[in-house]
Amino acid sequence: MAESAAGRTVLEQPPNMAALFAKAALTARGRGGELPGTRLARTGVTVAPANLADYARVCRFPLADALPATYPHVLTFPLQLALMSDRAFPLALPGLVHVRNRIDVLRPIGTTEPLDLEVWAERFARHRSGATVDLCASVRSAGAEVWRSRSTYLARGATAPDGAPESDVTVAVGDLDRAVATWRVPDDSGRRYAQVSGDVNPIHLSGLTAKAFGFKRAIAHGMWVKARVLAALENRLPGALAVDVAFRKPLFLPSTVTLSTAQADGGWDVAVRHATNGSEHLVGTVRPR
Repeated sequence: MAESAAGRTVLEQPPNMAALFAKAALTARGRGGELPGTRLARTGVTVAPANLADYARVCRFPLADALPATYPHVLTFPLQLALMSDRAFPLALPGLVHVRNRIDVLRPIGTTEPLDLEVWAERFARHRSGATVDLCASVRSAGAEVWRSRSTYLARGATAPDGAPESDVTVAVGDLDRAVATWRVPDDSGRRYAQVSGDVNPIHLSGLTAKAFGFKRAIAHGMWVKARVLAALENRLPGALAVDVAFRKPLFLPSTVTLSTAQADGGWDVAVRHATNGSEHLVGTVRPR
């Protein structure tokens, strides 16, 4: 059941993401038009300790009293998926590509704090390959915002409305020539992250399901790559920070990648690249707030 008021719908339970992906795969079509003004919310959400421990293990975070910077995305993403799979959403969910993600942690979030979540869509923009849309999320604790994010998704071949702004999917970083770590990313990485995040998008689960959507092999979740980077920097990060990354070439599974970092503006510039050909999978900035 849900409560609605002035375009804001409060859900009592998280949406079933597997059902939403399945429905989208069967009924998907780009409908065009404007973005809906709907906001989806949940209140009093608490973190399941077992899920948090599994997430930390998959992403290589240490267990701590505060949530990893990327973990609230796991809580808000089901609401975003519900928005994107709704009939009022102008872009078809299958084929949407996550191309940029910014997270702002306004203060450390305790693992036992009850949280209020809200998501909405904005900034339908033109892109050289189609159109992009931003899915925004806000997390509050005791009435104060503690975390926010902006995820930019690209729909190839789609058309933004007349007068739409140009998309901004670029994150500028400095020279990152020195690799500080090499990671072997195994074939089951997508399935393992799907189990702890609920993001069961078929492009991440197996080569067979990925090929149905035009990929030669399964690809890693961009948010897993981002989390893995932050986990590598964990003991050098402040409690309040901004992390802005662009997802570039898909990271096919399995692969071997390198992490490069450089100190910049009191924080870090980062890049994850293919270990053999140097293709960039992720570039980004990590800054104190």
